[in-house]
Amino acid sequence: MPARPLIGLSTSQPTEGPFSGFNGTPRPYAEAARLAGAIPVLLPNLPEATADYAAQVDAVLLTGGVDVHPRHYGQAPKRGLGEVDEERDAFEFALYRAARELGKPVLGICRGMQVLNVLEGGTLHQHLPEVPGVWADHAQVGRAPTLGHEVAFVAGSALGRAHGGATLLNSYHHQAVDEVAPTLRVTATAPDGVVEGVEGDGVIGVQWHPELLARRHPHALGTFTAFMVLLGARS
Repeated sequence: MPARPLIGLSTSQPTEGPFSGFNGTPRPYAEAARLAGAIPVLLPNLPEATADYAAQVDAVLLTGGVDVHPRHYGQAPKRGLGEVDEERDAFEFALYRAARELGKPVLGICRGMQVLNVLEGGTLHQHLPEVPGVWADHAQVGRAPTLGHEVAFVAGSALGRAHGGATLLNSYHHQAVDEVAPTLRVTATAPDGVVEGVEGDGVIGVQWHPELLARRHPHALGTFTAFMVLLGARS
């Protein structure tokens, strides 16, 4: 029986208070990775250990969280920018670069997709309510497993093949991809044109949170299915 691939999940940490050194990530990420056929492992926030992490795992999942500091894409903070964590930026940037240097696939979810885009040379909308023409409910009030707005997929893309046609997914973000990195292509969009999914050589990014839907809405597991197919193709 083939061994299950080992997927390393990036972790976050409180930036203030007595638990500021605690590393963790919400359980649904690990549950969804397991449902898709992988073994999830949490990677503590240690930038100096990222080369070792990348060498040991088969793939990396960059999880959701606070905003990427805009200085990393050449901008000053603007109105609406949320909390940033430069220690986490440093960790995930190093982890991504180490994984890609070894040819390991990377999946980015929400903030994780934004990290992919920034590191590949793109920019972000710092606060969607300030962007003209954005009208969809990207920061929905209803919690999981509530579905949000529709997402449409590019035919023939990895995400499109895994999800089928347009479908309802959730949405818990106030930032999004602005200028798409030259190494990435948009393969999923919201009804108002906001980028919801990107793909590149060995990488997939989604703006929604499939891990929160996977148990109640099996179609949402398509994100992890697409990543597992990519992982199998690279092994």
